[in-house]
Amino acid sequence: MHKLLNFRDEKLLLQALTHRSYTNENPGETHNERLEFLGDAILTFICGEYLYLRYREMAEDEMTRRRSSLVDEKQLAKFATEVGLDFRMRLGKGAIADGGFTNPNLLSSTFEAVVGAYYLDCDRDIEAVRPIIEELFDSLSPATVKSHSNLDSKNRLQEWVQANFAMLPKYVTERIGGLDHAPEYRAKVLVGDKVYGEGKACGKKEAEKRAAENALSKLKKQGLI
Repeated sequence: MHKLLNFRDEKLLLQALTHRSYTNENPGETHNERLEFLGDAILTFICGEYLYLRYREMAEDEMTRRRSSLVDEKQLAKFATEVGLDFRMRLGKGAIADGGFTNPNLLSSTFEAVVGAYYLDCDRDIEAVRPIIEELFDSLSPATVKSHSNLDSKNRLQEWVQANFAMLPKYVTERIGGLDHAPEYRAKVLVGDKVYGEGKACGKKEAEKRAAENALSKLKKQGLI
């Protein structure tokens, strides 16, 4: 068993593995969404520190790009499978029937939840979490890490906004429908109070990316980029 699954409080681990689709079919169970929120924050911090210390000559914008891609849905889903979370996830029957055990969105969300739960299980000691996460980052070859440095849509938009307005774009995301195991979200990206783009997807992060792509497309049509 991977170290990330070695819990003192097994109930906490079960909660981290429990998707909302499972709780809807099993009243009394608690889903993992709050733990997912916590784990996302922890991963973002550890990844930022990791890049800062390992790549001492790297500029801030490059670190931002690499951090964004190292903790994105696709990469976290790979980590989830690597540590054995895939078939341990507690999913509803509908989610399982739709291939939930291999769904990148469910895998990455569960990975974040397990990281958050592990942090709590270790008495909120970040030092207990850091080496396990860094070991996963270290498992990527230097070439793989460097290949993550390409600008994605959110980073391209952020650089344009910073250069032209000296501020950061803001994303407002809400659920608009879908099933419990495949919710649909709509994201809007704003600069100040003005909406620059919108996007829809089955995951919050993907919806934000599509909103950024929509904004970039509009800016290109206007000849602004």
